[in-house]
Amino acid sequence: MSAPFRLHAAVLAAGTLTVAACGSSGTGTSASSSSSSSSSGSAAGASKAAFTVSAAAVPGVGTVLVNGSGMTFYLLTSEKGGTLTCTDDNGCTKVWPDTELPSGVTAPIAGSGIDASKLSTIKGPSGSLYITYAGWPLYTYSGDSGPRQANGQGIVSFGGTWETLTVAGTPVTGAASPGGGTTTSSSSGSGY
Repeated sequence: MSAPFRLHAAVLAAGTLTVAACGSSGTGTSASSSSSSSSSGSAAGASKAAFTVSAAAVPGVGTVLVNGSGMTFYLLTSEKGGTLTCTDDNGCTKVWPDTELPSGVTAPIAGSGIDASKLSTIKGPSGSLYITYAGWPLYTYSGDSGPRQANGQGIVSFGGTWETLTVAGTPVTGAASPGGGTTTSSSSGSGY
């Protein structure tokens, strides 16, 4: 095999791998599994990781919902049924960033390991769309410094308790313990 032919074959193989990696939506094998991502294509420059919902094992709480960057999602128990009480106006979203979809994006992206039928949105007072799962609005926590942390688990503030969420759509009750696993102690957490 000549050197130019080997170079051409290597470039072609690298290009094929790049296209395959860019077109991959995780573990989905069907073209229809990424239908919600097509609506996100119009959000130029927006990070899709922020509005991708996947499942991952997080020490101390088990397999729970995370975003595309691996940051743990939380729910606020007082928001059962989709009522938004954590807002910019009361300062809640400074500690618990919400999952507002960027302008032009109408649906979150279903990542690996979740039940896509539980993924939806709720419209806020300003008309913006926020991600929900099984009816719970989702938030991240400013106290999680990296992926797969659950430092917000069990904190009581803003009228409810902050809990992680299982793939089944149920809150993980109890506080994360330093040794992994959860405890059912009634710790009040920090009072943000």
